[in-house]
Amino acid sequence: MLKHLICVALCLLTFVCADNIDKNAEIRSFQSDASDAEGNYQFSYETSNGIQRQEAGSLAGVRGSLNYVSPEGERISLSYTADEEGFHPTGDHLPTPPPVPAYVLRALEYIRAHPPLLKEEN
Repeated sequence: MLKHLICVALCLLTFVCADNIDKNAEIRSFQSDASDAEGNYQFSYETSNGIQRQEAGSLAGVRGSLNYVSPEGERISLSYTADEEGFHPTGDHLPTPPPVPAYVLRALEYIRAHPPLLKEEN
């Protein structure tokens, strides 16, 4: 059920992005292999305004990608997987955490090299 919800959400995202770029976009290609008896499926499509989407899934998980041009004219590429661990998107446009400061890395290394001694109970 979660996989279907994620798929629908990503489809809606695609359509929202398409609406902001070109309301007259046409579908250039569309391919779909419906779900088989084991739950495997795949689909892909491309539109005239540069949107490309593909996805393949099974009971074990989903893998796919989405490419489009943002309203600012920047090419956005998103790849993702979804499995029992959740949804895992990757893309250069996604925010990333700041690097770990050097002093924190040194402290962690010191703690690893000098583990605290546990006091023995009497």
